[in-house]
Amino acid sequence: MNKRTLRVLEYDKIINKLSEMALSEMGREIARNLTPSSNLNEVKLMQQETDEAVRIIFKNGAYPLEGLHDIRESLKKAQIGSMLNMGEILKIADHLRCARRVKSFKNKIKDDKDNYPLLDDLISGITTNKPLEDEIYRCIISEDEISDRATVSLYNIRKQIREKNNAIRDKLNSIIRSSENSKALQEHIITVRGDRFVVPVKSEYKGSFAGLVHDQSASGSTLFIEPMAVVDMNNDINELKSKEKAEIERILSDFTLKISQNIDSINVNNDILSELDFIFAKAKLSFEFNCIPPTINDKGFLNIKNARHPLIPKETVVPNNISLGKGFNVLVITGPNTGGKTVTLKTAGLITLMAMSGLQIPADDGSSVSVYDQVFADIGDEQSIEQSLSTFSSHMTNIVGIINEATGRSLCLFDELGAGTDPTEGASLAMSILDELHGRGCKVIATTHYSELKVFALQREGIENASVEFDVETLMPTYRLSIGVPGKSNAFEISRRLGLREDIIEKARKFVPKESLNFEDLISNLQHNRIVSEHEREEAERLRAQTEKIHEEYVMRKQKLDKARENVINEAKQEARKLIKQAKEEADEIIQEIRQASKMDNELERDRQFNDAKRRINEKLSGLETSAVNQLTDNSMLKPVKSVKIGDTVYIANLNKTAAVLTLPDSKGDLTVQAGIMKIDVNISNLFSKNKGSEVKEDHMIKVITSTKNRTVSPSIDLRGQTLDEAIINVDKYLDDAYLSHLDEVVIIHGKGTGVLRRGIMDMLKGHAHVKSYRPGKYGEGGTGVTVVEINR
Repeated sequence: MNKRTLRVLEYDKIINKLSEMALSEMGREIARNLTPSSNLNEVKLMQQETDEAVRIIFKNGAYPLEGLHDIRESLKKAQIGSMLNMGEILKIADHLRCARRVKSFKNKIKDDKDNYPLLDDLISGITTNKPLEDEIYRCIISEDEISDRATVSLYNIRKQIREKNNAIRDKLNSIIRSSENSKALQEHIITVRGDRFVVPVKSEYKGSFAGLVHDQSASGSTLFIEPMAVVDMNNDINELKSKEKAEIERILSDFTLKISQNIDSINVNNDILSELDFIFAKAKLSFEFNCIPPTINDKGFLNIKNARHPLIPKETVVPNNISLGKGFNVLVITGPNTGGKTVTLKTAGLITLMAMSGLQIPADDGSSVSVYDQVFADIGDEQSIEQSLSTFSSHMTNIVGIINEATGRSLCLFDELGAGTDPTEGASLAMSILDELHGRGCKVIATTHYSELKVFALQREGIENASVEFDVETLMPTYRLSIGVPGKSNAFEISRRLGLREDIIEKARKFVPKESLNFEDLISNLQHNRIVSEHEREEAERLRAQTEKIHEEYVMRKQKLDKARENVINEAKQEARKLIKQAKEEADEIIQEIRQASKMDNELERDRQFNDAKRRINEKLSGLETSAVNQLTDNSMLKPVKSVKIGDTVYIANLNKTAAVLTLPDSKGDLTVQAGIMKIDVNISNLFSKNKGSEVKEDHMIKVITSTKNRTVSPSIDLRGQTLDEAIINVDKYLDDAYLSHLDEVVIIHGKGTGVLRRGIMDMLKGHAHVKSYRPGKYGEGGTGVTVVEINR
């Protein structure tokens, strides 16, 4: 890939960010060497690797790659037989543990319904060696300490050293506590010089204190003498320490040999783990920049939705739609300075390079990026003092190189094409360059100030205008890219807003050719119409999304209501079966009593038994009529409906419900009615109108129900923990009960939470027939966690 392109598009900053995401030096090294690929299959594989890692992190967290050290030099030493130190061996143990944990993590997610074929195949090459890992951790405590229990010999040697040390200390303590040595000692302490235990002796007592001098103080007044009584014991300790050192070297040599015997598998593990570290670094970068996996093609088609420059802060970056390669191969972007043209150019180039490197891109789903054989960029001021080149000469030198190398599979980016020289000649050169590259089939995005290029783009097929918006009222760019509309210079409008006199502006207009003014006015109208259309489109999208949401809520609510209706019907059937069973059992008892009474000789007693049974049967029938009912209204008081109009009140006999007609019957007689909060599909054959006298029956039923409700309805309802749909159904039923119970005021407890439940309930109360008014709770009533409702009478 062209190095100058990578530099001017700031690809190195993306690579630096990527390398920071890696946990190991090997992973960072792979990241630093990453370059865009022109091979379609290779790019797709790299993108798939990144996507698999992103999905794994999202569902399970990243692979456990902690403890992944750079052990390459240590492995080389082990391979040639050079003994490894404790720190190097410990790092290899960490590496073995890391490989084992990664393998275990893969096995943990193998039952995941998602597939990760590339990463699974990569990890399958890892081999584990837990015995060697455990042995190292058992023997080596830290980078400078081996455990006493590493070997039996080492344990015995160190035990002897401790015993000798204790014996020496005991002997020296007896010497410094001795009264005959008291005058000779500078201090009554034991110290060490050159691995030998010594005591501080005054220099004037040197001749009277038997021992070997090992050191003296800076002033020379104190000598550090090893008493003769402990010389042999100190010698024994030094000998033991030599044995200890030899044993440690033997242990380290043994571990070095075991590592060298497993060098091939450890090297393979190292390569795989390093690659995994790099792949998961790419995934972490995707989360950092809020990226998506693009669709990759090799047809030169670029369609980036809401593209965001990854190096601009998230709170300030303006997303833009950038397309190229379908309908047009050359895009000419015009607009004022600081309007975002260069940023748009860099965004398209950098996102393309990221995609070709296997990185996901900061854009919206559905974005597509092409693989190009080369990406060329001529951006920025490349003036060279050393070469005595002007800005124009420097740019033209670069452009000549691009023209010589560009093919039909190249992407070329030009910033201010033709600038830096005479405007007429510069515009002519720019048109000629674009025409040459367009003829080859190159994909080109170029920014310019020249009006001639706007006309050129309008006249040539396959070349499209685009512009960056500028708000003349605020004198601020919006940084929004509009494809299909050339940019307007806005020089006169900006000058007017900045205070330039109107007469000067009008005089300036006279110097501009009439054709140019008409063209600018046309552009202005196009921009205005496009902005209006864009706003209308956004409003239409918003309304469409809102309609879809309402429809989804309606479908969900209807499903819940259908389920609730089915539950009510099932409960009613169960209650009816229960009543019938109970009545049958009692009827059997009465029949049995009648049979026994018929056998009585006493006529008076027999009559009394018959009358008592008759009375009980009548009471039972009366009880059934009162409790069940009223659910099964006497059909003699109902008249079948032959025709209906929308708004008619009808009675559904099989449900014992009064309802309002919503639709007219179809050819089969099916229609929709509203019964309370439920919309029910019924056939007209199940609908009745009530005869005279039914009102009396209905009044009686209402009195019975109202009397029952007065005894059972609570002055408040608690909705906390319910979904909005459940809460609305329960509140509607509760308000019906409260109305029938003649309650004047009720309290709906919905809690504070996110406010979704409170807002949904308040929206529902606005149009409810039983609600006269409602308000949030006051201090002491529950505050905004409750809503107080006044019942309408």
